This record gives sequence, structure tokens and C-alpha cells, in this order.
Amino acid sequence: MVVAPLAKDRMSAMRERLSGMNAQPGVADPKNLLVPFGLFDNLHFARFVILDDQTTGDLRELYGIQRPEPPVYLAFLGDFDGDYDAFIDDLSNRAGDGLRRVFSLCDGFGASGDLGSWIRSHECRASAYYCNWVGRTVKQCLEEKQLRTAIRDHLAASPHLADASPAEVHAELRRFAATEQEAGRLPLTPAEPTPFVWSLWHAIYVLTLAFLIPIGIVTLPVTLIPLIIAALRLRHLEKTDPVYAPRPDPDWIEKLAKIEDWSVTNQFNVLGSIKPGPLRTVLLKTVLWIVNLTTHVIYTKGRLARVATIHFARWVYLDGGSRVFFASNYDGSLDSYMDDFINKVAFGLNAVFSNGIAYPRTAWLVFKGAKDEQAFKYVLRRHQLPSEVWYNAYPGLTAFDLQRNSRIRRGLEARNMPAHELAEWVALL
Repeated sequence: MVVAPLAKDRMSAMRERLSGMNAQPGVADPKNLLVPFGLFDNLHFARFVILDDQTTGDLRELYGIQRPEPPVYLAFLGDFDGDYDAFIDDLSNRAGDGLRRVFSLCDGFGASGDLGSWIRSHECRASAYYCNWVGRTVKQCLEEKQLRTAIRDHLAASPHLADASPAEVHAELRRFAATEQEAGRLPLTPAEPTPFVWSLWHAIYVLTLAFLIPIGIVTLPVTLIPLIIAALRLRHLEKTDPVYAPRPDPDWIEKLAKIEDWSVTNQFNVLGSIKPGPLRTVLLKTVLWIVNLTTHVIYTKGRLARVATIHFARWVYLDGGSRVFFASNYDGSLDSYMDDFINKVAFGLNAVFSNGIAYPRTAWLVFKGAKDEQAFKYVLRRHQLPSEVWYNAYPGLTAFDLQRNSRIRRGLEARNMPAHELAEWVALL
């Protein structure tokens, strides 16, 4: 995530320049002349979004705290496979001219300087980051889509297989796929080895999570009283913090809706200020640290808690930790996305977002809050920001589709499966 200050008098020019990258409102043309995202075979999602917080006045109105107006930023986000430095170098080399044209409208950008160094110096790393299926690359997603399409077409042209046993269907499709691969019509690239550095960091995350509970138990005699004091202080704040959930402006809702539901997958951006006081700051940092730990160890294969519709998500601190930006790529409509969270993991929403100004009133951090559905949705819409440009490498494919396609491939490549697994595999087709 690259973040650069943007003067307010340049916002219109920036929006006009970015709109030229789109095939339809907010949705990028993969072959656009500025940043041709489709050239990068390791880029899952990308976006440009102007971080112009519409709710900065809440701190003054609700708490009586006067702070300088925070800057407006241009943010460029990408979710990609492989090495960070290699991707930045590739991005700078292949889309350098277009990126310079975009960033030249930002404050402090020198068009003659080294673009890769500038990008690295303006990187805002996520405090918590979620990937739906760790290790599944763009190439894998596209090749497995091609595999499923080829199998579907072959089955449609082979009506005799309708009466065949699962074992016979499996054997026939293995022969078909092998023939197509030999002819070069069906690429199925083997997975690359897991990088050693990634494995090392993963091991550290696993050990940290494994020792978290035992350490907490051992230190409880020392931490119990401070924890009780903090909990009581939090409960007092929950009862007294102002809630502000007016109906969002209809024009703002219409602007957001114009770039939603062009496909089965959507983009989402939320920006807001953290409630004043050290307890909220420490609490949010702790919760996001735990979220990041679990997304690296537990939630790596298709689900964030019980929610299976998110492709990627990130939480990023801005302005020295006074504001937090959240971005995700998800399947379905915004209402279904919010309902999914409210019904399945409202406690998680509360633990993170209740530390933000104007959030519906919670109890003991994880209760109530998002369960006040209408107020929660109003607050979220007020803090939501539209993506000026949004790119999806595999439009039309949901997270469920990607997982199903991978299961089809794994089953096809398996030589010996029990009868019940063969039947389940055929059912995927």
C-alpha cells in the first residue's frame, strides 16, 4: 500500500486522470495505458483510492477535541504473489511512465527520481493482513478455471459418461486432461517450492500463537489486577462514549453504489479515527496483533473465522496511529457482506471497530455493537470511500469458485481415491 499526500485542489485532476484507466465506473481496464494491470501475471487485485475522510469533524463534534485537519492521501494497493522487491521493480519498469503521471499530482513527488525507491519510502505496511488461501497464485487461479471449463465442455460432448461410474469418469477425464496438456492446450503449472524465509516466519507465528495462552496463564497473578482495572475502565467508556449513526447522505450512497456489483466480487474501503485515550489505542493495537497472528496461522485456507467470501483484507494505521484504514475484496453485495459479519462474527467486528469514533455501543468489547444492525450499517457507509480504480485478475470467480476449481484439480491429479471421495469429486463437476 503506497500512500502519498494529495492537495485538495488537485483532487479533481487526480480523479479525472484515474478515470481514464477505467472500462466502467471504478472498474479498471486491464489494458489501460497508464497502469496496464493485466500485464502482471502475479497481481490478484489492485486499486487507487483517494483517502478523503468525510468524518474528521466527528472528533470535534462528539468529544470537543480540536486537531489539525488530517491530510488527504492517494493510496495505491496491490495484492500479489512472490517477492516484494521483485514486484516493485517489475511494477516500476513496466508501468513506470503511467505511475509517474499519476503520482506527479501528489505532494513531494519528483518525476526524475527513482520510482522504486519512492514507492518503498511511501509504503504503509498493514498491521493485520488476510489472504483467503495462502499459496494459491494468480497463475493457479486462471489455469484451474481453464481446466474446469475444458472438463465441463468435454462432459457436455460426452453424454455416455452420464451413466458411467465415478471411477470411470475420473479415468476418462485424466486421459482427456493428459492429452490436452501434451497438446499445449491446457497448462497446469506445478506449484513452486515454498520460500524458506516464508516458512521461517510462519514457524515464528505458530510458536508465538502456541505460547500465547500458556504465557497468559503464567503471568495472570501479575496481570490480573491491571486487567480488571482496564476492563472496568473500558466498560465505563462504552457507557459514556457518544454514538453517532445518522442516515448517510443519499448522494454519497449513490456515488458508492455506482461502482458496486459490476461483477460477483466487490471492493471495500473504510477510513476512520480512533477514539481518544490510551486505552483505546493499546486495545486496538493488541486486537490487530492477534488478528494478524491468527490470519497467518489459523485462517489460511478459505475462511476468516466463519466468513468465506473475502479474498484479501488489510488494516493499516495512518497519521501516527490516529486513524485506521481497512480495505477488502469480497464476494456478493455489500448488504450480504455486512450481514455475513453481523450474523457470524459480530464479536470480531466489535473487537476491532468499536475502538473507532461513532461506532454503535458495545458491552465488554465484543457484545452488542454490530448487532444494532441499522446503526452499524449507517456508520460503515459514512466511513466508506469509493475506489477510483479497481482491478480484479479473475472477474466472475468467487472465493468458492476458486476453492472448488482447486479441489477439481487435486482430485484429477490423484491416482487412487476411495469410492466415497471419487463420488464427492464427481459431484464437484
